[in-house]
Amino acid sequence: MKAESKEIESVYKILADEFKIHRTPVVDLIEVQTKDPFKVLVTTILSARTKDEITAAAAKRLFEQVKNPQDLNRLSENELQKLIYPVGFYRAKAQHLKKLPAALDEHFGGEIPQDVDELTKLPGVGRKTANLVAAVAFKKPAVCVDVHVHRIFNRLGYLKTSTPFETEMELRRIFPKKFWTTFNSYFVSFGQHTCLPVKPKCGQCKIREYCLFFAILNNGINLHCTARNCT
Repeated sequence: MKAESKEIESVYKILADEFKIHRTPVVDLIEVQTKDPFKVLVTTILSARTKDEITAAAAKRLFEQVKNPQDLNRLSENELQKLIYPVGFYRAKAQHLKKLPAALDEHFGGEIPQDVDELTKLPGVGRKTANLVAAVAFKKPAVCVDVHVHRIFNRLGYLKTSTPFETEMELRRIFPKKFWTTFNSYFVSFGQHTCLPVKPKCGQCKIREYCLFFAILNNGINLHCTARNCT
């Protein structure tokens, strides 16, 4: 990372303040409301490729009937589909939820594991989901990279990576570990409200002075970006 750690800390603190203003991402909200790793895991599975408001509604319907992994055994796959529709890929997610109790019993004695690599052994859990569950549910240092985090770090000019996995590996190597647990929530909220995929709101962005993307739009006139030579 070309930026010095002091600059990264400034960006982090600005986005932490912004996070307090905006709506909390749904996975964080479930954690605050329940303190239940199982519900955090399920909500994270539901949230993939799905807007927060749709995920929240589906989670509410599901958790009215499902309080723990064993409750998933009482529902058929078709019933699960109806409860979580219209989340993205709801049929596949219903399959994953149906298989979840058996996988937990077989590998982890019915408990939700806290380790990222162990979490990826569960149905429907990739690295992004595993990192997010570890960070949010268990407060473990984990680098959760979704499309927002991948997009923002590359736009800022701190990374030049092609995939979220490459971004995760780079951030694990160079991003200050003290920020790992919470940075995803801050960057996701920022990506949902300001640094949008199309037509980002650069005019109201609080970290635009640190941003390579904004510097290029303004012919490279950017104090911090020029100072770290990222143009």
